[in-house]
Amino acid sequence: MAQNTTAKTEGFEKSLFKAADKLRKNIDAAEYKNIALGLVFLKYISDSFEELHTKLLSQKAEGADSEDIDEYRAVNVFFVPQQARWAYLHGRAKLPSIGEDLDAAMEAIEKQNPTLKGILPKVFARPNLDKASLGGLIDLIGNIALGDEEAKSKDLLGRVYEYFLGEFANAEGKKGGQFYTPKSIVKLMVDMIEPYKGRVYDPCCGSGGMFIMSEKFTQSHAGRIDDLAIYGQESNQTTYRLARMNLAIRGIDGAGIKWNTEGSFLSDMHKDLKADYILANPPFNVSDWSGELLQNDPRWQYGKPPTGNANFAWIQHMVHHLSPHGVMACVLANGSLSSQSSGEGDIRKALVDANLVDCIVMLPKQLFYNTGIPACIWFISRKRIGNGDRKRTGEVLFIDASEVGHMADRTHREFSNEDVAMIAGTYHEWRQKESKYEDKKGFSKSASIIDIQKHNYVLTPGRYVGITDAIDDGIPFEEKMAKLTSELAAQMEEEGRLNEEIKKQLKKVGVEL
Repeated sequence: MAQNTTAKTEGFEKSLFKAADKLRKNIDAAEYKNIALGLVFLKYISDSFEELHTKLLSQKAEGADSEDIDEYRAVNVFFVPQQARWAYLHGRAKLPSIGEDLDAAMEAIEKQNPTLKGILPKVFARPNLDKASLGGLIDLIGNIALGDEEAKSKDLLGRVYEYFLGEFANAEGKKGGQFYTPKSIVKLMVDMIEPYKGRVYDPCCGSGGMFIMSEKFTQSHAGRIDDLAIYGQESNQTTYRLARMNLAIRGIDGAGIKWNTEGSFLSDMHKDLKADYILANPPFNVSDWSGELLQNDPRWQYGKPPTGNANFAWIQHMVHHLSPHGVMACVLANGSLSSQSSGEGDIRKALVDANLVDCIVMLPKQLFYNTGIPACIWFISRKRIGNGDRKRTGEVLFIDASEVGHMADRTHREFSNEDVAMIAGTYHEWRQKESKYEDKKGFSKSASIIDIQKHNYVLTPGRYVGITDAIDDGIPFEEKMAKLTSELAAQMEEEGRLNEEIKKQLKKVGVEL
């Protein structure tokens, strides 16, 4: 299939999303994302199917059967029945029945591919979806090849899907952030804990971004896609479906992703799992996490988390699932670093004294779509006695990245690849056996347990890294002070003059001050 010119240009996914969003009209972004992403998914698997289908047709004389499902399963390609193939549906895009046709297509695909059962959206026949707009969206997506070999080599589908997820999260605001963690934060977490090989777990996995980035990391470091086993859980069914589709289009086995409405605290679907890597961005400061029903849970090894805040329940749930040599990265609200209420300070102290806390990274504001609450990343490790790195028990690395990053748009900040490399590189250098790490004032500090005890186990990086030295501009201190004093005096004089004028005007209307 031909790839149009737009797809060849830098940022084509942005142009594609803008065009798709124009067709949204009166539909909420929360609903529309299932429609748009469902079509992107359908186009991808149809392209992949058609490519192999054409190849099998050419090998018919050699005994190949282009309609044999096993031919497709053997090479991890989804079998797409006739009524679900893109060419067939595209030809019906202008018919009033296109919504019903698409829902039927999704049903047919699930029937032929059991791993997709219950995953695909069947939302196209809803009355509030304008069928002309739906046809326009089909035309738009139909103009780009997503599943052929050339597109796969450039990860075009991954780029489109990931960009659409981010833009829908942006459009949905607080609600959207629940299913999507911005890419640069995920990249930082993955680059710091380096998931090369083993079991990766996310107990609140959203749309699966942590898994995607872990797979990319492994592949970029000469690993294989099957070197990682994926385990996750999600309580929101729509988000769970997004995650499964997100993994499926990249050929990643999503069977280890589980869904139930109760969530990881009340119904842990991976009770016996001990993960080598844990990556998570749980919802901040959740108060209704059913803590009162879990008072004597064995996961609370370092103290009973308060029923009014799930932050330390999340941390201990993850530590519980960490293998003897495992490492984890967890995004939490900054309050987790300093709160002393309801025993949280005691839990934090117990985690530090148990030599589990490896590194704390303070994040800048405006990184997230769903919250303005300042956030940090906790890095916890059971590998601090060595295992390839230097022994660093009794030390914690603090990194203050609150001034790092750039504004990607008017409201959102993100890290560049260079920013990620700088932060992750600092952590890696600190861990190395032949470490050349040095503290950098205002940015990083390797603190001892004694230092942490002096601060009453408060882990806010700013307390340890200090303030960056001011740049010497060559102006003598006395001259600066004289100028500041003069400016302040002038300001006070002006304020005094304004106050007198206000009194004068009020007196005219009979008000005395």
